[in-house]
Formats: sequence, C-alpha cells, structure tokens
Amino acid sequence: MGDAVTAFLQGNVEFWHWWILGVLLLLLEVLAPGTFFLWLGLAAGVVGLLLVILPDLGWQLQVLIFAVLSVVAVFAGRAWLKRHPIKTEDTGLNRRADALVGQIYTLAEAIHVGRGAVKVGDTVWRAEGPDLPKGARVRVIAVEGTTLKVEAA
Repeated sequence: MGDAVTAFLQGNVEFWHWWILGVLLLLLEVLAPGTFFLWLGLAAGVVGLLLVILPDLGWQLQVLIFAVLSVVAVFAGRAWLKRHPIKTEDTGLNRRADALVGQIYTLAEAIHVGRGAVKVGDTVWRAEGPDLPKGARVRVIAVEGTTLKVEAA
C-alpha cells in the first residue's frame, strides 16, 4: 500500500490505484453506513475506468475529475434516494411495542390507582388502566413509551 501512496505523490497513478481507493471507500460505507462513501467509491471506480481508456491523463486532472464526479454523484444519489425511498416490510422498526396493541395479557401486578404491571412473554411492562386485581386479563389499547395502556378484556 505504501507503493501506491508513493506512486500517487510522484504523479505515477495507475487505474488500479483508483480501484483500490474505490474499494476502500465502499468498505468504509459498510462500516459507517450513510450512503455517502458509496458515491465517492463509485466516483473513484469511474476515474480508474477512465484511466484504462485514457492512460495519459495527468494526476492533477484525475483528482479534478474525481472531485467533480464525487460532488455530482453525492447530489444525484441523494436526489434519487429521495424519489425512491428504501421500502421495508417492517414498518414498525424502532416501534416494536406497537405490535402489542390489541393483544390480551395477564396482570402480573394488580392495577391500583391506575397503575400496575403486565407480563408479556418474559418481560414485565408498566401498565395503566382501570383498577383490576392481579391475574386479571387485559387488552392493550395503546403504548406510550414503556407504558401499556390497558382495559379489562
């Protein structure tokens, strides 16, 4: 890798140097996702491809092309992603508790003065609702943070 840096500093940049840079930028995108390094990696790959076609490009022009392609790719990529958002089957991502609404559970702790606890699987959730004895069946009607709003089932 030291030879590649030395070659770049001396102006002896080859196409594969750009491809290595592109792969490193793509790997950086995997480690720090945000769809930014992806566009820079693609721009580096295009410069490498351009260097295969036009091997006499000076390193200054290569860097200029890379800079321009990077800016264009970032703005074009962001615009494309805005028009074509990534769809997911899991619309409750980061809102897992919403799946509890409508479900019926048993009170692990009596609801007294509007507060109690519900056992959901192996977890005990705070519950709010009408006063009910321990062991009563309740239906979850809403979720507020880590509190389940319940009613008698």
